[in-house]
Amino acid sequence: MATLTVWRFPTVDGAENALDLLQRLQKQQLISIADAARVSWPEGRKKPKTKELGSLTGAGALGGTFWGLLFGLIFLVPLLGAAVGAAIGALTGSLRRVGIDEEFIDTVRTQVTPGTSALFVLSDNAVLDRVAEPFRETGASLLTTNLSGEEEARLRAAFGEAPEHEQL
Repeated sequence: MATLTVWRFPTVDGAENALDLLQRLQKQQLISIADAARVSWPEGRKKPKTKELGSLTGAGALGGTFWGLLFGLIFLVPLLGAAVGAAIGALTGSLRRVGIDEEFIDTVRTQVTPGTSALFVLSDNAVLDRVAEPFRETGASLLTTNLSGEEEARLRAAFGEAPEHEQL
């Protein structure tokens, strides 16, 4: 089962500094990263800087379309106003079908703010208790949503790769 994990850091450069830790945990086989992205939000800016990281060892499973949609819903919709926000309602419905609901979006929106940063990681087979402790030592806090096997398949079908049995 895939897990979409969001690690929030209390500093603008915390997420970037934690990338080495994430890669070490993957080498130790405590986590298998399918895709990842980084957000940093310098003080005084209206919106954060985002960067797709892929799997950290190659191309990511979901790609820029997924991350762009997710980050747009989290960080841009509040700036665009109610009229545009209502038009985007259908998009939030499609994410809800893949296990990313409005509560998750609101939680990330309220916690990733100017002066902070975050790592968004789509992973498989994470040993969460062995991954969580090293991240907490960096000052990170954890927000997470688990995806069922069906939701993961829908997410990959909508934004990235086909399930393994369909690939040639």
